[in-house]
Amino acid sequence: MSICTTTTTTTTFSLDPLFSFNHYRGRERESSIHRSKPKLFSLTSSSNISLFNSNNNYDYYSYASCKSHKFLAPKFEAFATNTDTLESLQSSDVLFDQTFPINRTELVEGKIFVRLDQGKDLGNWELTVGCNLPGKWILHWGVSRVDDVGSEWDQPPRDMIPPGSIPIKDYAIDTPMKKSLSSTEADTFYEVRIDLKANNDISAINFVLKDEETGAWYQHKGRDFKVPLVSYVKEDANIIGPKKGFSLWPGALGQISSILLKSDTTNDKNQEDSSGSRNLKVENSQLEGFYVELPITKEVIVDNTISVSIRKCSETAKNILYLETDIPGDILLHWGVCRDDLKWWEIPPAPHPPETKAFKDRALRTKLQSRESGEGSSVQLSLGEEFSGFLFVLKLNDSTWINDMGDDFYIPLPLSGSLVVGNIEDQSEGVQMEVTEEAGQEESISAFTDGIINEIRHLVTDISSEKNRKTKSKEAQESILQEIEKLAAEAYSIFRSSVPTFSDETIVESEAAVETKTLVLPDLPPQISSGTGTGYEILCQGFNWESHKSGRWYMELKEKAAELASFGFTVIWLPPPTESVSPEGYMPKDLYNLNSRYGTIDQLKDVVKSFHEVGIKVLGDAVLNHRCAHSKNANGIWNIFGGRLNWDDRAIVADDPHFQMRVLVYDAPIRYAYRIRHGRGNKSSGDNFHAAPNIDHSQDFVRKDLKEWLCWLREEIGYDGWRLDFVRGFWGGYVKDYLEASEPYFAVGEYWDSLSYTYGEMDHNQDAHRQRIVDWINATGGTAGAFDVTTKGILHSALERCEYWRLSDQKGKPPGVLGWWPSRAVTFIENHDTGSTQGHWRFPSGKEMQGYAYTLTHPGTPSVFFDHIFSHYKTEIAKLISIRKQNKIHCRSTVKICKAERDVYAAIMDEKVAMKIGPGHFEPPSGSQRWSLALEGRDYKIWEAS
Repeated sequence: MSICTTTTTTTTFSLDPLFSFNHYRGRERESSIHRSKPKLFSLTSSSNISLFNSNNNYDYYSYASCKSHKFLAPKFEAFATNTDTLESLQSSDVLFDQTFPINRTELVEGKIFVRLDQGKDLGNWELTVGCNLPGKWILHWGVSRVDDVGSEWDQPPRDMIPPGSIPIKDYAIDTPMKKSLSSTEADTFYEVRIDLKANNDISAINFVLKDEETGAWYQHKGRDFKVPLVSYVKEDANIIGPKKGFSLWPGALGQISSILLKSDTTNDKNQEDSSGSRNLKVENSQLEGFYVELPITKEVIVDNTISVSIRKCSETAKNILYLETDIPGDILLHWGVCRDDLKWWEIPPAPHPPETKAFKDRALRTKLQSRESGEGSSVQLSLGEEFSGFLFVLKLNDSTWINDMGDDFYIPLPLSGSLVVGNIEDQSEGVQMEVTEEAGQEESISAFTDGIINEIRHLVTDISSEKNRKTKSKEAQESILQEIEKLAAEAYSIFRSSVPTFSDETIVESEAAVETKTLVLPDLPPQISSGTGTGYEILCQGFNWESHKSGRWYMELKEKAAELASFGFTVIWLPPPTESVSPEGYMPKDLYNLNSRYGTIDQLKDVVKSFHEVGIKVLGDAVLNHRCAHSKNANGIWNIFGGRLNWDDRAIVADDPHFQMRVLVYDAPIRYAYRIRHGRGNKSSGDNFHAAPNIDHSQDFVRKDLKEWLCWLREEIGYDGWRLDFVRGFWGGYVKDYLEASEPYFAVGEYWDSLSYTYGEMDHNQDAHRQRIVDWINATGGTAGAFDVTTKGILHSALERCEYWRLSDQKGKPPGVLGWWPSRAVTFIENHDTGSTQGHWRFPSGKEMQGYAYTLTHPGTPSVFFDHIFSHYKTEIAKLISIRKQNKIHCRSTVKICKAERDVYAAIMDEKVAMKIGPGHFEPPSGSQRWSLALEGRDYKIWEAS
């Protein structure tokens, strides 16, 4: 088994509750590798490591990293365990010693082996599939039959299925691979043995391997493995066995080497039937034994460390820094020094170590020297007393770098006459650190925003100069203007981050006061944020896809207001209110005409008033991405709008292919051509919605009109907030603008795109999918939440396939947006699109209550679908809501995942509520707490702490 380093990607986070800005690097926004996860202030120092790869040349990052690399608010933590130390060592001249733990991903090479042997009974055979790499391996397999047409799989006969297997629908079997009896301490093999019976109609065994630890699938040359059980000829078959053109290797895992075993068993009838029913030429039914090895690679986590120590040179009074690491290979140290807490990189004066080169006058690159022991490498640096800190990252190869969870490693340098004494884990020192950082927060933010403002000034000067106006193209000028707008949004986001909001600290302090029976003042009203409401919201979707058909939905819903309030709902989401080409309301026409298929404007005001009377806030469904035109232009294109907002084609994005026009263009000398023109707006800032003209939100008049419309809805109708439709279609920064103008109590966006799949099965790792949702939330400055589509998709696979291990990511956290930014995750299992009569992505039938047992006990803001509330699930849903409210579970509640296995998922929230879903067994741990069963249903249980 050999090992080689490969590129890997770090997990990314966003900020909470309103800390939505990224570090600023020159004129570019940082990539997602620099996002961090928020936490309460800690009493001890912590450093955690991330390994990331750069899709672009890292030279740019290094140049940018020579600028300010830190702002002091808020303070972050990552998922890795804190093992940092800062202590006075035995040697009196050592002032600082710190070790950073590193989790790297490496590529391990191994073998898959496939062997066909004659069985114990004459006429029977045994197929063995194995692997010599560590992991939780599953053989995902099925059979092909002699008279099958196409490449579909079937489930094998029951007498072929090994014990412990699980059927997958009606086409495949999942069989766990077990440790082989022939394994040794040096080499561990995992294998599955399948008994093949004679005289059946099975022509081949098809399989792929799945590693449950990573969710990765392993195929043969991008296709299924196929082991033929009859000799046949078929083009493009990915066959394993003694066939022409397929190499055989002697088995290192066994003593069989190209042994050919023959069976006299025949079945002429099957041969005759198959020859006429498929493009398959059966030559004979003789079976030949074989042994084949195939290469396989797997990514594994490797633990390494970086150690840094500092001592004072008695002769020169300089700081001597020693850095060493046990990471193998040639490693470059990309480093510099800084003079204050702003951490601006600069190059220290010579002397520098051997093999050191300057990088863009802002940093140095030094190759680490191999240690005498042959393990790892190190370097020694001499740094002057005038510097306050040492900054560095490590370069492993052209695409892989190591940093400190998205930030540079920072080592404080002892000042003249200073001496580090004691351990940083001392409580009093930790408190002092916290106070110091909080005190410096305002100054740091001010300095950071000043830098952004200076960049904006440079850009404005650049675009406003007469010379540049003449030389720069219109596209270049528009690009600069867009950059100015983004920078301004980022600066404002930083300003908003300093405003106190609802936070975990409030809850912790309140609970601590209750537990110690300390007399406290009455609870203050919770701080409201449009991204979270109070943090205790429970959302009801108040309609389905058919609700418009009665013509009086508002009045029907009004009759249910008191009942919905009794269930414990705090917010209700109403359907789109505007005149619409489609009766459901999602093809809006005249935005100020609120007489729709759901009822009149007066009925809408009446139902909103009724919900307010029972204490429920109301969300309007705002369709801002697109709008249907009232008439055609001179060229027959539907892009002229009517009503109060009588826009023309300037309001339509330029790259919407469905609402275009042909323009005659003259090009000297005497040439004419037709050029396709879409709307006269700018290019879209998102994905196009193809059924209606996509609105250009970069136009000032469009944004002005939409902000006025939203404010009018708030005042005229009484809406408290918004559900925003199809937000993939335009930049989240525009949403931020609209929300700040309309000041909603609560807002949530629909960012729905496809999850990641391999071989038709959902991948275990859905980080890329939830990152796109988090990126959108981040673009809104945290002013809106988003529906947690990632969690819904993972629940689908977990419940449908009995794969509850999917509900924990590789860090032991919830795998959806819920695990990264819970306060902005609006969880749901069904809505008018996925369920109802549309059924675009219906939740697994009969398992809905398992889904609600998950969403209504976990953090995030849960949403419940109207069809489920008024169904046979009503009583169970009401009880779950009651348990959530009684135990004060909120959008930032803590989650401790206790089990995430094949047949059961279990977790404890805030040490108050325990739950399990799945057929497997779980009981809350007995200890200082006593648990009582609060609710039990089909494959789920809920407990409350006594």
